[in-house]
Amino acid sequence: MNKELRQLYEQDQADRLDTQNLTRAQIGGIVQRDRERRERVEELIAHEALQAPEDYFHEAMVFQHGETLEHYWQAHELAKKGVELGHPTCRWLAAAAYDRWLMRQGKPQKYGTQYILKDEQWALYELDPATTDAQRAEWNVPPLAQVLQRVEEMNHK
Repeated sequence: MNKELRQLYEQDQADRLDTQNLTRAQIGGIVQRDRERRERVEELIAHEALQAPEDYFHEAMVFQHGETLEHYWQAHELAKKGVELGHPTCRWLAAAAYDRWLMRQGKPQKYGTQYILKDEQWALYELDPATTDAQRAEWNVPPLAQVLQRVEEMNHK
């Protein structure tokens, strides 16, 4: 496993531990650090620094917190590669990146991994009703009833 990729991933996650009451300046700082992390990950990819399935997971998560459709698609592709290599969490991350890619285009998400704030309440972003719980399970996404329960719990914290 590439230690620098793991460190970049850990920094990415640390920036997201408590995002409830951030100021604009703090959010701007996170966005800037996200950009710097993505740039470094791109350099590591170019130098073929991938050593293990975990590397694909770490890279995909950094790109999942990107700003463009290309970032989300790259997260999806990296996570799919991690799935091929046997990383267990990459399956869910591939679905989440795909959902975010769809959402940022204004399309319904497929699996139900993306939430939005609407009138100061969390809501599940628009979902393709044709997706089944069996399809969600293939990508380690909980059944729709659990996803909706999570929304309720998020709003009662």
